[in-house]
Amino acid sequence: VFRSARPKGPFDRAEEIDGMALEGLVCQHLKAWMAYRNRDNQLYFWRTQKGVEIDFILYGEDGLWAIEVKNSNKVRPKDIKSLKSFRQDYPNCRSILVYRGKDRFVRDNIICVPCEEFLKALHPSNKDLIIIP
Repeated sequence: VFRSARPKGPFDRAEEIDGMALEGLVCQHLKAWMAYRNRDNQLYFWRTQKGVEIDFILYGEDGLWAIEVKNSNKVRPKDIKSLKSFRQDYPNCRSILVYRGKDRFVRDNIICVPCEEFLKALHPSNKDLIIIP
Protein backbone atom coordinates (compact mmCIF):
# COMPACT_ATOMS: atom_id res chain seq x y z
CA VAL A 1 0.00 0.00 0.00
CA PHE A 2 2.81 2.41 0.94
CA ARG A 3 4.58 1.96 -2.39
CA SER A 4 1.45 2.53 -4.46
CA ALA A 5 0.17 5.51 -2.43
CA ARG A 6 3.50 7.32 -2.10
CA PRO A 7 4.23 10.02 -4.69
CA LYS A 8 7.33 9.19 -6.69
CA GLY A 9 9.87 11.62 -8.07
CA PRO A 10 13.15 11.68 -9.98
CA PHE A 11 15.27 11.83 -6.82
CA ASP A 12 13.76 8.80 -5.09
CA ARG A 13 16.04 5.87 -4.45
CA ALA A 14 14.61 2.35 -4.22
CA GLU A 15 16.40 1.62 -0.93
CA GLU A 16 14.83 4.68 0.71
CA ILE A 17 11.36 3.65 -0.38
CA ASP A 18 11.98 0.06 0.77
CA GLY A 19 13.25 1.28 4.15
CA MET A 20 10.15 3.41 4.75
CA ALA A 21 7.90 0.55 3.64
CA LEU A 22 9.63 -1.81 6.10
CA GLU A 23 9.26 0.70 8.94
CA GLY A 24 5.58 1.07 8.07
CA LEU A 25 5.08 -2.69 8.15
CA VAL A 26 6.74 -2.98 11.56
CA CYS A 27 4.66 -0.04 12.84
CA GLN A 28 1.41 -1.68 11.70
CA HIS A 29 2.33 -4.92 13.47
CA LEU A 30 3.33 -3.11 16.66
CA LYS A 31 0.05 -1.20 16.72
CA ALA A 32 -1.92 -4.40 16.15
CA TRP A 33 0.00 -6.15 18.95
CA MET A 34 -0.73 -3.24 21.28
CA ALA A 35 -4.43 -3.22 20.37
CA TYR A 36 -4.83 -6.95 20.92
CA ARG A 37 -2.88 -6.82 24.17
CA ASN A 38 -5.44 -4.24 25.37
CA ARG A 39 -3.04 -2.79 27.91
CA ASP A 40 -1.85 0.75 28.50
CA ASN A 41 1.02 1.01 26.00
CA GLN A 42 1.95 3.89 23.70
CA LEU A 43 4.17 4.06 20.64
CA TYR A 44 6.56 7.00 20.24
CA PHE A 45 9.39 8.25 18.05
CA TRP A 46 12.61 9.51 19.66
CA ARG A 47 14.99 12.12 18.28
CA THR A 48 17.65 14.25 19.95
CA GLN A 49 18.58 17.81 19.02
CA LYS A 50 21.68 16.36 17.38
CA GLY A 51 19.53 14.20 15.09
CA VAL A 52 20.03 10.83 16.76
CA GLU A 53 16.76 8.95 16.36
CA ILE A 54 14.98 5.69 17.08
CA ASP A 55 12.09 4.51 14.96
CA PHE A 56 9.84 3.22 17.75
CA ILE A 57 9.71 3.58 21.50
CA LEU A 58 7.08 1.40 23.11
CA TYR A 59 6.28 2.52 26.62
CA GLY A 60 3.65 1.37 29.06
CA GLU A 61 2.47 -1.57 31.09
CA ASP A 62 4.52 -3.96 28.96
CA GLY A 63 7.76 -2.07 29.62
CA LEU A 64 10.09 0.25 27.79
CA TRP A 65 11.32 -0.95 24.42
CA ALA A 66 13.52 0.84 21.88
CA ILE A 67 13.13 -0.58 18.35
CA GLU A 68 15.23 0.41 15.37
CA VAL A 69 14.39 -0.91 11.89
CA LYS A 70 17.08 -1.24 9.23
CA ASN A 71 16.59 -2.17 5.60
CA SER A 72 19.87 -4.07 5.49
CA ASN A 73 21.00 -7.70 5.43
CA LYS A 74 23.88 -6.97 7.82
CA VAL A 75 24.18 -5.14 11.12
CA ARG A 76 26.92 -2.53 11.19
CA PRO A 77 28.20 -0.69 14.28
CA LYS A 78 26.52 2.53 13.12
CA ASP A 79 23.15 0.71 12.99
CA ILE A 80 23.08 0.23 16.76
CA LYS A 81 24.55 3.61 17.67
CA SER A 82 21.17 5.27 18.32
CA LEU A 83 20.01 2.37 20.51
CA LYS A 84 23.17 2.62 22.59
CA SER A 85 22.63 6.37 22.93
CA PHE A 86 19.04 5.88 24.09
CA ARG A 87 20.16 3.33 26.67
CA GLN A 88 22.55 5.88 28.20
CA ASP A 89 19.50 7.92 29.22
CA TYR A 90 17.20 4.93 29.83
CA PRO A 91 19.37 2.03 31.00
CA ASN A 92 16.38 -0.18 31.87
CA CYS A 93 15.00 -0.22 28.34
CA ARG A 94 15.13 -3.32 26.20
CA SER A 95 16.62 -2.69 22.77
CA ILE A 96 15.85 -4.43 19.49
CA LEU A 97 17.29 -3.94 16.03
CA VAL A 98 15.02 -5.40 13.35
CA TYR A 99 16.80 -6.02 10.07
CA ARG A 100 16.47 -8.03 6.83
CA GLY A 101 19.20 -10.54 7.63
CA LYS A 102 18.82 -14.20 8.60
CA ASP A 103 20.69 -14.47 11.91
CA ARG A 104 19.57 -13.58 15.40
CA PHE A 105 22.25 -12.41 17.85
CA VAL A 106 22.97 -9.99 20.66
CA ARG A 107 25.46 -7.18 20.22
CA ASP A 108 26.20 -4.70 23.00
CA ASN A 109 23.09 -5.90 24.87
CA ILE A 110 20.92 -5.18 21.80
CA ILE A 111 18.87 -8.00 20.31
CA CYS A 112 19.38 -8.08 16.55
CA VAL A 113 16.57 -10.07 14.98
CA PRO A 114 15.45 -10.77 11.43
CA CYS A 115 12.29 -8.89 10.50
CA GLU A 116 10.32 -12.02 9.66
CA GLU A 117 11.10 -13.57 13.05
CA PHE A 118 10.21 -10.35 14.86
CA LEU A 119 6.85 -9.99 13.11
CA LYS A 120 5.92 -13.65 13.66
CA ALA A 121 6.70 -13.33 17.38
CA LEU A 122 4.27 -10.41 17.85
CA HIS A 123 1.38 -12.36 19.30
CA PRO A 124 -1.08 -10.94 21.85
CA SER A 125 -0.39 -13.79 24.26
CA ASN A 126 3.29 -12.78 24.41
CA LYS A 127 3.85 -10.10 27.03
CA ASP A 128 7.26 -9.34 25.55
CA LEU A 129 7.83 -8.14 22.02
CA ILE A 130 10.37 -10.89 21.52
CA ILE A 131 11.77 -13.77 23.51
CA ILE A 132 15.03 -12.53 24.95
CA PRO A 133 17.85 -15.08 24.83
